[in-house]
Amino acid sequence: MNKILLALAGGLLAGVIATSHAKLPAPPPKTDAEKSADAAKAAAAKAAGAAANAKAEDRAVANYRKNKGMK
Repeated sequence: MNKILLALAGGLLAGVIATSHAKLPAPPPKTDAEKSADAAKAAAAKAAGAAANAKAEDRAVANYRKNKGMK
């Protein structure tokens, strides 16, 4: 019984090692349409981030002025 468990554990370990060293196929190259869509998404995300940053800066300035008594 002990030898059977040892053999199963060894086989499982060998399978895990073999699976971890397997190579995935290379992804297909992106088309021009996919590249332009990715660029548009990146530009939109950058613009949204800049708008959120500007809004946070405005809130920080307003909070500072309110707490320091500046008009």
